[in-house]
Amino acid sequence: MQTPVATGSTTARDALFVALGLVTIGFLVVIIRALRARAAEGEKLTTPPSIWGVSFIANFFDTFGVGSFATTTTMFRQWRLVRDEQIPGTLNIGYVLPTVAQAYIYTKIVPVDSKTLIALILAAVAGAWLGAGVVASWPRRKVQIGMGLCLVAFAIIRVFMNLNLTPVGGDALGLSGTLLVVGILGNFALGALMTLGIGLYAPCMILVGLLGMNATTAFPIMMGSCAFLMPLASVRFVRARSYDARAMIGMLVAGLPAVLIAALIVKTMPVSAVQWLVVVVVTYTAIGLLRAARREQNIAAAATAAEAQPAL
Repeated sequence: MQTPVATGSTTARDALFVALGLVTIGFLVVIIRALRARAAEGEKLTTPPSIWGVSFIANFFDTFGVGSFATTTTMFRQWRLVRDEQIPGTLNIGYVLPTVAQAYIYTKIVPVDSKTLIALILAAVAGAWLGAGVVASWPRRKVQIGMGLCLVAFAIIRVFMNLNLTPVGGDALGLSGTLLVVGILGNFALGALMTLGIGLYAPCMILVGLLGMNATTAFPIMMGSCAFLMPLASVRFVRARSYDARAMIGMLVAGLPAVLIAALIVKTMPVSAVQWLVVVVVTYTAIGLLRAARREQNIAAAATAAEAQPAL
């Protein structure tokens, strides 16, 4: 297979790397201050060993395109590691550093037009900023419904991808005109959905294919979008304290070596069986979330009915 030739300005790409470095530093400053404040309040921040394992496994396979958000949500709920309403914020904060590492690696080695890359990244960031402001204030039941529906969509998309029924794309490394506008709007929506805990990779692959771009361009677009939008969206989750601090610390630390081992040492790996397993466990998790939301509704209805009963 002929390797596509990179297009776009190297200077623009380098500026993107510098901006990503500054955003990451700003993110670390916000997180350190938030953790110090919570420690000063007497909160214990020791990470359970299980979180380290979850982060390592999820980020290792995420580097090969399996996705980390859906798999992590499944493990969180299966082992009751993080409360449902805190999962979106914990995911978006906890996986910033592993995602930044992936962005540097894939944006450097995979060719894509710089103008297209930057435009789609900015669109995803805008979507995530608005989405995080909404999701961070949601009660548990809304989060359960939102995550459940997103995971159902993720499972359906993954089935189509596993069966090779998604658009294969073309040879283009960039977009212009109407296609660029469609790409911007599409990535804006995907950025907003990221804040609910649905990963960007699978839907981004479909978006790239529909727009006629080379399939490999999904990696720098997706990784770059997530690397910028996650730190910025995290600010809103941090302000609302809508995250699990203990889990977030372990995820930040354990995910980084997983990405480096996968990308720089293992490099390639057959993951088709893993992708089908993900479909099964994600579907199971989605059903569990929607059933939990139904129980929350029944409990609320029963409480309302009890309050309405006249006092004897």
